[in-house]
Amino acid sequence: MANVWPPLPESPSAEREHRLSSLDEWLACEERSDGEWVEGQLEEEEVPDAVHELAVSWLIALFRNWLGARGFVFGSELKLMTSANTGRKPDVAVFLPGATRPPRRGPVRVPPDVLVEVITPSPRDERRDRIAKMTEYAAFGVRYYWLVDPALGSLEIFEMTAEARYQKLVGVVAGRVDPVPGCAGLSLDVDALWAELARLGDD
Repeated sequence: MANVWPPLPESPSAEREHRLSSLDEWLACEERSDGEWVEGQLEEEEVPDAVHELAVSWLIALFRNWLGARGFVFGSELKLMTSANTGRKPDVAVFLPGATRPPRRGPVRVPPDVLVEVITPSPRDERRDRIAKMTEYAAFGVRYYWLVDPALGSLEIFEMTAEARYQKLVGVVAGRVDPVPGCAGLSLDVDALWAELARLGDD
């Protein structure tokens, strides 16, 4: 092929492969499409749709309105180092009152009190949230793990045991969770969440 000036850019996939060849590069990269760093390799994230993003924003608002300035709630671009060679970006991360404050810059290496994953309807993503991340988050020390599955219309809350495993405390498809485990004073209206998602248009 003849030389071209200015040089043609590499394909996006080639640029991404070159850019994300190490954990340090993943941590330094600010783009939304970088995925998660899992045991030394880049793992693509789920492709979020309107249902996923609306559920995430609803849950963030729920926690923020309840916490105020007493704690912290973060969305899905927070980079959380669950081990020396694995970095995750959970959908919602919550630091309750009295918890160690997350750093102003760089990845978070202290476990949040609550992590929430909103499951997208694919076998790969469901396996990742229900199996891989559940194991990692418990080993990391996250006390409460929420799984919200809009496709099934279910919400589950797990608590870490002394053996660093999760046991289910809540499993609902409707109604209200009150009290919410670990969150004194927070009331979770599951019907209101589903009603918010139902406002979206047809596929």
